[in-house]
Amino acid sequence: MMVEEFVHIPVLLNEAIEALRVQPGGRYVDCTVGEGGHAAAILEKSSPGGQLLAIDADPQAIAVARGRLLPYGKSALLVNDDFKNLEGICSSLDFHPVHGILFDLGLSSFQLSNRGRGFSFQLDAPLDMRFNPSEELTAATIVNTFPEQELATIIERYGEEHRSRQIARSIVASRPLSTTLELATVVERAVGIRGRIHPATRTFQALRIAVNQELDRLEEALKQALNLLGIGGRLVVISFHSLEDRLVKGYLREESQDCLCPPQTPVCVCGHTATLELITRKAITPSLDEIRANPRSRSAKMRVAERIEKLSAS
Repeated sequence: MMVEEFVHIPVLLNEAIEALRVQPGGRYVDCTVGEGGHAAAILEKSSPGGQLLAIDADPQAIAVARGRLLPYGKSALLVNDDFKNLEGICSSLDFHPVHGILFDLGLSSFQLSNRGRGFSFQLDAPLDMRFNPSEELTAATIVNTFPEQELATIIERYGEEHRSRQIARSIVASRPLSTTLELATVVERAVGIRGRIHPATRTFQALRIAVNQELDRLEEALKQALNLLGIGGRLVVISFHSLEDRLVKGYLREESQDCLCPPQTPVCVCGHTATLELITRKAITPSLDEIRANPRSRSAKMRVAERIEKLSAS
């Protein structure tokens, strides 16, 4: 696929910029720069004097974003790294505290459409699914070498697929599998076609999450983001499936409370104090107009919190 043929539509763009409260001269971090749609809008809004640190584990995404952000010169700092190393990246560049941090999670349309990466069963490709091609674990390794029970657990846990045992049994019986269409066909034969969603959708999601350790990385990064935000700084997270959203919602809620002791505890013994204020009690979702223009946005949920002064426990 030629890069110049690709048209990227950032999800919840206006809502994200508003939630970040982007201002001239501000410093921001885009932890998942992708093709640079949100990043370009942040740089535009923070001009003059604004700076953006743009991070992505995918070197191809960084290459695309670099071209898109070229007009902003030294205002855009691009780093090909995993956001689980967020604090170290910012420390090495002396890029802290910051006014806002954005996570736009999940797959980009560029990655889905990129023949050879193996993220989609719409295109026949090797079973890869790595965001960072330098990592060792691939979807092919999981599909062809993991024990049946472990494979079923991955599909159930990360795909929320209740037919995981049937699917895992069929995968093991069909080994070796080398391409996305081979895998999709095996899953389809195992469970049949029901409804509008392809039966392999949840299995592909599960494998991708497992390959890239997405939930563990996100949990690590959220904790680091908290340490990088200045007082009044905003944390904005856009997620695309319930596992991500549940994790984000739980973390933000926990960090917005002064005490995490069980309800029956008469006196607080945990010593926890709130470091965030929830700006959105309910997730922000795309408008009908956005969903019509960009169907991929339909599952997006955005949550926002603001860094507050941490008070000493009394």
